[in-house]
Order: sequence, then structure tokens, then C-alpha cells
Amino acid sequence: MKYGFWIAIGILLVVQLIAYVVYRLAFRSPNRTQGNDHHLSDSEQMRPLADKIHGMIDALNAIPYERVTIRSFDGLTLAGRYYEQQDGAPLVIGFHGYRGTPSRDFSGGTRMYREAGCNLLMIEQRAHLSSEGNTITLGVRERRDCLAWIAYAIKRFGPEQKILLAGISMGAATVLMASGMELPPNVRGIIADAPYTTPKAIILSVAKSAKLPPHLVYAFLWLGTWLYGGTMLSDKAADAEAAVKRSPVPILLIHGEDDRFVPCAMGRAIAAANPERVELHTSPNAGHGLSFLVDEPRYTAIVQDFIDRVLKRT
Repeated sequence: MKYGFWIAIGILLVVQLIAYVVYRLAFRSPNRTQGNDHHLSDSEQMRPLADKIHGMIDALNAIPYERVTIRSFDGLTLAGRYYEQQDGAPLVIGFHGYRGTPSRDFSGGTRMYREAGCNLLMIEQRAHLSSEGNTITLGVRERRDCLAWIAYAIKRFGPEQKILLAGISMGAATVLMASGMELPPNVRGIIADAPYTTPKAIILSVAKSAKLPPHLVYAFLWLGTWLYGGTMLSDKAADAEAAVKRSPVPILLIHGEDDRFVPCAMGRAIAAANPERVELHTSPNAGHGLSFLVDEPRYTAIVQDFIDRVLKRT
């Protein structure tokens, strides 16, 4: 009986240790590459585009911006970069991806939105860069940060301010998860590039691609994030597909058909949840978040047409 007790304690400690390690690797922030605008993956899809991306990052970082901060619902200081084109112009609030930066993930998009005459608020997601927090939650908490940034924009720029939400990868999932919440009428549209459906779905998909046991990986990540990050990855509200199904906001969804990180099937599933509100465009041969770079003229035309239409809504 005594040996059985200590064996059980030993197993419990090993499980907790594994959960802590995988949590730190996946969701604890920062890591050694985070905050480096020029850190790009060395994948075969990214490699040919690296020089172009570095040039766009440098061009964006050369543009002056205003540092802004807000308080999150759970008391964190969140930071962002405000780029003003013209007083009273429509405002794009942009949400970058997992372990990303505004300059890297929106290096091309910011130029596109500026050319469309929009002001820009590029936020630094919680647990990234200057924003406080230790845990990346794949949209569970970030979707509520989205509401806080919207409230900030309305308070600062006035009750008539027109707002567009934009996101890429985790940022795209974030804004889509927020789309099913009580958004003010100021939010005229949402532009989501390469979103996933739920935290669980993307974890299972990535683990499978890495030839790891998906459900075991998810179990340890769920436990680690609950024990050490205070977050439930299984939060049913953090479901982009379910949120979009009840969203009243027009949504433009763009996804690369050769996305090897977030399968294009996830984008299609989200679009199918509310075909009356969601406009889906897929990009042949485009990898994860690379649709803009693969065919910039087509991407820009699609986004510009969407912006023109949603901003005309009364």
C-alpha cells in the first residue's frame, strides 16, 4: 500500500512536470525569438519571400507612430502603435499572430490599409513585446482584449468612428472569436487571414503534422495552461466557427490553399458557418499568412473592394 502511494505521487509529479515543460515551450512568453521583427521561419515557402518581407518590415518601422496603452479586463497593460493618416478616417485595428509582431505580420498589410486611406492601430497582443502577461491563450483571453481596444478607439476618436478589425493567424482567430460577442455598431467589418477554428483544433493539427500523438499533446498543454497559466483552452466561447455563426458583422476571410500550419479546411469551415456574412477567398499555392505576398494585386483588390462596401453601410 505504501509503495503504491509513492508510485502514484511519482506519476503525478512526472505528469505535472511534463505539463509545465510543454506549457513553457508553447504558451509561456517571451521566448528567445519573440520581439525580433526579422525572425522568419526557414521553411521552403517562406525562404523565397524573406528579402521582400525584410524590406517591408524596415519600411514600416521607418514610419513614425504613437505608442498607446490600455488596461485589459484582467488588469494588464496592453500596448499598441497608432499610425495616423487623416483625422476622422476609418480605423483598422490589427491583431498579429502567435509569437508575432505588428511590424512583421502586418508589414505588407499596413501599406495596403494606408493606401486605402485608413488610420491604423496595430496592437501588441498580450504576452508579446511591450504588452504585459505571461501566457499566450490562442484567443481565449485575447478576444476580450479586442473589445477593450474597440472601446479605447471609440472613447478616443468619438462615437461615430468607423472601425475595421483585421487579424492574421492567431490574430485572425482572435477577431473572429470576438465577432460573436456584443460588438458596437462602429465595427463595420472584419478581415481575417488564415484563422483557425479553436485552440484545441489547431493544437491537434500542429501535433499531428509534427508526428506527435495529438490528443496526448493537447492533454498536457490543457493541463499545463490550466495549472500554470490560469486559462482553460477548452473555453467554449473561444470558438471562431461558433462565433461567426452568430455574428452580425460582414467578414472577409482569406486563406492560402497550401497553408501547412493552419489548414485551409479550417477557413472553409468558418466561412460555411455563416455564408450570408462571410466572403471567402482562397489563394492557390499560398502558404500560411502568405496570400498577400504571393499575389499582392489580387489580395489588395479583394480587401479594397470589401472595405469600400462595408464602410458604405449605414
